[in-house]
Amino acid sequence: GFDSDNSSGDFSEANHKVAEMLDLDPHQSSRTGKHNGETEIQENGIKRHRTSLPAPMFSRSDFSVWSILKKCIGLELSKITMPIVFNEPLSFLQRITEYMEHIYLINKACSHADPLERMQAVAAFAVSAVASQWERTGKPFNPLLGETYELTREDLGFRFVSEQVSHHPPISAFYSEGLNKDFIFHGSIYPKLKFWGKSIEAEPRGTITLELLKHNEAYTWTNPTCCVHNVIIGKLWLEQYGTVEIVNHSTGDKCVLNFKPCGLFGKELHRVEGYIQDKNKKKLCVIYGKWTECLWCTDPSTYETYKKNEKRGGEQKKSKPSEDVIKSENDEADDMPEVQDTVQFIPGSKLLWRINSRPPNSSQMYNFTSFAVSLNELEKGMEAILAPTDCRLRPDIRNMENGNMDVASKEKERLEEKQRAARKERARDEVEWHTRWFHQGTNPYTGTSDWLYSGGYFDRNFSDCPDIY
Repeated sequence: GFDSDNSSGDFSEANHKVAEMLDLDPHQSSRTGKHNGETEIQENGIKRHRTSLPAPMFSRSDFSVWSILKKCIGLELSKITMPIVFNEPLSFLQRITEYMEHIYLINKACSHADPLERMQAVAAFAVSAVASQWERTGKPFNPLLGETYELTREDLGFRFVSEQVSHHPPISAFYSEGLNKDFIFHGSIYPKLKFWGKSIEAEPRGTITLELLKHNEAYTWTNPTCCVHNVIIGKLWLEQYGTVEIVNHSTGDKCVLNFKPCGLFGKELHRVEGYIQDKNKKKLCVIYGKWTECLWCTDPSTYETYKKNEKRGGEQKKSKPSEDVIKSENDEADDMPEVQDTVQFIPGSKLLWRINSRPPNSSQMYNFTSFAVSLNELEKGMEAILAPTDCRLRPDIRNMENGNMDVASKEKERLEEKQRAARKERARDEVEWHTRWFHQGTNPYTGTSDWLYSGGYFDRNFSDCPDIY
């Protein structure tokens, strides 16, 4: 992920210009009012992002999923064209960007001197990365080959860029870095989708890497499997299951997290349990919670004692963490809301993460989080600086967000046909597709095949970007 240009170093002049145009400079604290007549600027100069979508969610109640999926049992769904009504107005590249919603956990990891505390924060970050999918039953748009997405958030201290590097199989590559040069976060995702009669399963193949530059540490992991149930009849619901192993390649420490399947009576629904061990396989702490709510950690002996009492049928009262615990954790992360946990709290546990509350009108906005609501925001002046391949410029997503479903559907068909025609033309002329911002290589920590950032995106030379819209 390292390169010699400005993409991993200081902001270039182009980046300063971008920040000025987007009014992202937090140091100009005297500005108030509206930016470009729309976006409010707070007194500290930080931009306030939108809190709702332009139009409410389109109802899916009149459409039959079965009429589409009955011929697809056991097949790979990335090649199946789905009606736009089953989508949400975001590209999969934007969905990946939601990994950054709980970036304060990366900042906590960077600030800790103790490697165990760093691993705890990284584990919480890995769990939080899938939390935004809770109740998100809409399908993100499949990115077009060459599609990109960028996001710079000076208020949160990071910038992010992603590219669709392959169409068959569909592979999305991403790269993010801290504006204070404290971390690099990158990876590639290959979501393999399958329909099994009553459910759709998404296996997120691909390696995710987090580098903490100050500590010279690198962590790698792969996300759990995601499954949407009741796609034919009944209320849609989502679960994550599988084992996630987070490896610290510098110390040899490992965190093993078990995302438990729901089970016959739903007792294990959303539960996550695991532990952190050192290179000698000694358990250092136990982690437990729910990926939809919160994550706690405790001493292994305390956990084992609690479990033994539970098995003996001892009276286990549903303990609540003290106000002092909640207050101390909220002091470290101001965006932790007060949420009624359903997790059985073990006395003496430390809170690692709690999910952000969603906007009150989230159910009318595809169950988006506040962070997700802002991802497709297109302000005046942005088109002049964005790459022409950026998701925000996709007409089908834009029209769906605005409630123009018929136009969105026609645009989706047009873009897909344009992509097919371009592919046929390349095959006829024997021209090979070349990715713009990422290249295929080897992950330096796992030794497996990966897509690595080539650098240069934030220099904003977009002259040779493909015409995909």
